[in-house]
Amino acid sequence: MKRRLIIAAIALAGVASFNALNLGPQALVPTREELGALSSFLAYSFAPALTYEAAFVPPDAPPLLLKVADAARRTVCFAAAAMSLAIVAGGILGFLASTAWWRRDIDARGAIARAVFPTIYVCARSLIAVMRSVHELLWAVVFLVAIGLTDLGAVIAIAIPYAGTLAKVFSELIDEAADDAAMALRGSGAGPAQVFAFGLVPRALPDMGAYTLYRFECALRSSAVLGFFGPETLGKFIKLSWDENHYGEVWTYLYALVAMIVIIEWWSGALRSRFAS
Repeated sequence: MKRRLIIAAIALAGVASFNALNLGPQALVPTREELGALSSFLAYSFAPALTYEAAFVPPDAPPLLLKVADAARRTVCFAAAAMSLAIVAGGILGFLASTAWWRRDIDARGAIARAVFPTIYVCARSLIAVMRSVHELLWAVVFLVAIGLTDLGAVIAIAIPYAGTLAKVFSELIDEAADDAAMALRGSGAGPAQVFAFGLVPRALPDMGAYTLYRFECALRSSAVLGFFGPETLGKFIKLSWDENHYGEVWTYLYALVAMIVIIEWWSGALRSRFAS
């Protein structure tokens, strides 16, 4: 009965949301002009540009394909730089937001530990929630307004929410890891830091590595999207070409993005299978 009530409540919430937003199937029916623009855009998917479509090209401009390759390289660089920051911050916050290193024998640590450790845990969890709750695009807007969206600002805009997500997942993986090795180390007289570093983290490390690789794939897409705000990733050149109605160039950049994601997916999938084995 409870499941039926929950399903009914979700369905009613969906209907109410559609009514509140005035959403209807008629909004999905394009006009004749929109159909023409869509068909023209899709037609270029079979003939992506190999050279510039502009009537005038500066003499010092690199060939289009080299420009595409450089934009793809910068997209990977943005993602790698953001993830390098996110992994460090996420690892630290993940440790602070984990209870595995202190909860089991908290009563034996004294009154100060019983007050400090839970406070650290709550503060870390709260900070992680704030970092995760704001999307990287909104962080980019904040940096754009505050200091102008420099390359460093774009990297930090990606790193902040990704660090929060990594910290949350890392802490949960550590807390849920098998603790037989940790109990053995504790029984042999090892300290809390040794128990955590050698008994808990190695058990969670394969899943942590696999999830980090997945987040790197997501960071590539985020890096491309942030190009719409100015950084010279694939997204910037997709926007510029779109604004000029150079649909062939748009598809060239889109295909480069798809190829890059496929290659990274294949590479990270191979690494994830090694982590899992």
